[in-house]
Amino acid sequence: MTAIPDAEALYLELLDGVKALVRENTRLVGVTSGGAWLVERLQKDLGLAGAPGIISSAMHRDDFARRGLAASAQTSLPFDVNGADVLLLDDVLYTGRTIRAVLNELFDFGRPACVRLAVMVDRGGRELPVAADFAAARLELPAAQSLALARDDKGAFSFQVEQA
Repeated sequence: MTAIPDAEALYLELLDGVKALVRENTRLVGVTSGGAWLVERLQKDLGLAGAPGIISSAMHRDDFARRGLAASAQTSLPFDVNGADVLLLDDVLYTGRTIRAVLNELFDFGRPACVRLAVMVDRGGRELPVAADFAAARLELPAAQSLALARDDKGAFSFQVEQA
């Protein structure tokens, strides 16, 4: 059985890693839904002005016909994407397909100067050439399991291992 990582401890690691990646003009963008939760808290904890961006992969998924539209939040980018330094945030990086879809969505809004990626957990298993600039932890899970970030009503994070 795989040990479930402490999500709050990993959030603190992510906070430190993101601090090192943030530049004067960096805009945080969270991937729905786990990344959106992370970016809301990071924006506040880093004392960054304005609202963070939220981006959905739903419209560009290569499995759209099978999955359909997710009930998650839709894309909201409260800044001009053209020329922006975008730091994407997600909870778990696995195959790379969600990030590919998110990049397609992002470029529908403009042409950023730079796009980087920070995640809480990189679980390997890549199917596309996608790599995180920062990962708070690396964890191997069997393909039949998934790691899901949860948030309680006080905003505290936890992970759950689910059977895929």
